[in-house]
Amino acid sequence: MSEGYGPDFVSVTDDDGNEFELEHLGTLEYNGGMYMAFVPADMDEDDEDFGLILLKAIEQDGEQLLADIDDEQELNAVYQQFMEELFEDEEE
Repeated sequence: MSEGYGPDFVSVTDDDGNEFELEHLGTLEYNGGMYMAFVPADMDEDDEDFGLILLKAIEQDGEQLLADIDDEQELNAVYQQFMEELFEDEEE
């Protein structure tokens, strides 16, 4: 993901109707699915122990939605892929 235009933000609403803003870190295709990584937009930039939020892009009733990843194996595999991609620049 190019940082040339700055970070991307998205507003999401949870099942309880609470709305919050997330910063999009990257998108990845894995096993035929599209996954997106986010961090809370209001988090402290100096906090290295941030909570990475992984969501799966799905289509429901013709509308694109972001959904939780319910399968733990799928979640762990996607997390590993994102860690490799997001931090590969630091290893070079």
